[in-house]
Amino acid sequence: MGGRDRALHITGGEQLAGKICVSGSKNAALPEMAAALLTTEPVTLQNVPRVTDTVLMGEIISLLGGHTSGEGTVVIDAGAAGKTDVPDDLGRRMRATIVLLGALVARFGHARVPRPGGDDIGARRVEQHLRALRQMGAHINETHNEIVATADRLRGGRIVFDLPTVTGTENILLAAVTADGQTEIFNAAREPHVQDLCRLLTKMGAQIDGIGTERLIVDGTTDLSGAEHTVISDYLEAGTYAIATAAAGGELLIECTRAEDLELLLLKLEQAGARVQTGDGWFRIARDRQTPLQPIDMSTWTFPGFPTDLQAQYMALMTQADGESVISEYVHENRFQHVRELAKMGAGITVEGRLHAIVHGPARLRGTELAIPDIRSGAALVIAALCAEGDSVLRNAWHVERGYEDMVGKLSSVGARIKSVRLDSEAAAGHRLYE
Repeated sequence: MGGRDRALHITGGEQLAGKICVSGSKNAALPEMAAALLTTEPVTLQNVPRVTDTVLMGEIISLLGGHTSGEGTVVIDAGAAGKTDVPDDLGRRMRATIVLLGALVARFGHARVPRPGGDDIGARRVEQHLRALRQMGAHINETHNEIVATADRLRGGRIVFDLPTVTGTENILLAAVTADGQTEIFNAAREPHVQDLCRLLTKMGAQIDGIGTERLIVDGTTDLSGAEHTVISDYLEAGTYAIATAAAGGELLIECTRAEDLELLLLKLEQAGARVQTGDGWFRIARDRQTPLQPIDMSTWTFPGFPTDLQAQYMALMTQADGESVISEYVHENRFQHVRELAKMGAGITVEGRLHAIVHGPARLRGTELAIPDIRSGAALVIAALCAEGDSVLRNAWHVERGYEDMVGKLSSVGARIKSVRLDSEAAAGHRLYE
C-alpha cells in the first residue's frame, strides 16, 4: 500500500471491458474484527480486503493485547487482550474505531476511544450510540477529545434510534450479545454489512433475531466462542465499477458480488441508458458511447435506499448526462466535497443548501491536478478522470487505498489507463490532507 506521497495518474478516453472480482467489504470487516475482542478464542475472517483501514484495525487490536496475523485470511486471537485505551494517533484515523467502544466495555467493563476520525463528511454524531449504552447501564464521560465508558455489567434494554445508524447499530449489537437479558433495537440499520456482522456473531454463539429487518432482538449470553467466517463482498466497490462503466462506456462483468444489494443503483443505471444483466453472484453492465446518458434524479437514504457511499460516484456519472439532474443527500451533511474538484475539471454543478446539488450536463471534462478529499470523492474523481480529455493527477491517493483494494490494478486490467505515481515530498506537502 502506498504512502501519503502517492497520486493517481489517469489518462481519459478509454472504455472499460473485461471482468472484475469484487473484494471483501471493508465496512463489514472492521466491526467483525472488533467482534473478535468479545471472545478469548481465535476468530478467523476470510475475504478481508487488503486496505489500509483493515491493517489499521489489526494494529489497534494488537496494541490492546490481542494478536492478528495474515492477509486476506486474518486470524485474530484476543485471548490475552486486556488494555482498553485505544491509542489516539491510530484511533483518530478512521471512523470505525467507534465500534470498539461497545466491544471493549462489554468484555472488560471499560473503554476509552478518541473522538472518531475518518472522512470529513459532516458531524456524523455519536449521541445515539452513547444514549443507547447509557440505557444499557454504562457510565459515559465525554470530552472534546475522547469518550470513556465504564460498566460493572451491561444489561439489556429497549433501544430506539431516531434515525438508522450503521455504526450505532453495530456498537449496540457488540454490547448486547453478552449483556444481561434481552435487548431490542428499533430502527436498526439494515445494510448488508450490518447483516453480515450479525451472522458472524451468531456463529460465535450470539442469539439474534430479526437479521435484515429494522427490529433486532438480542438475547445476551455469558460466553462467546471463536468462529470462522467469510466477509461479505463489497457492494459499494461493485457499485463504483458499475457506475464507472456506465460513465466511460464499455462492457464489464462484475463477479464475486450480489446484485440484490444494488437493486436501486442498477435500476438508476438502466434508466440512464446502461444495459444491465444479473445472475447468481455476478452482474453485467454495458453502455455504448453512442447511447446518450439520460439525466436521472437520485436521493440517498439508508438501505435498501440509494447508498450515500455511491452518491459522489453517481454525481460524476450525471456530469455526462444530457440534461439536468438533482442529487439529494439525506444521510450525511457536508458530503458534496467532490463538487469543487469536479468543477475544476469543467463540470457544471450548483449546490443548493446542504441537501441538494443540481448537475448541469453534459460537461466536457478536462484532465487536471486535483486533491482527493475522502474515500468516495476519490472514487468519483477517478470516474470523472476516466471520462475526461487528457491527463489527470489525483493527489492524496491514500484516501482511495483506505477503502478500495487494488483499484489501480483492477481498472488497469479492464482497459483504464491508470497508474500510481510518487510525488516529490515538497509537492505532496503543498496540499492539505484530510483524515
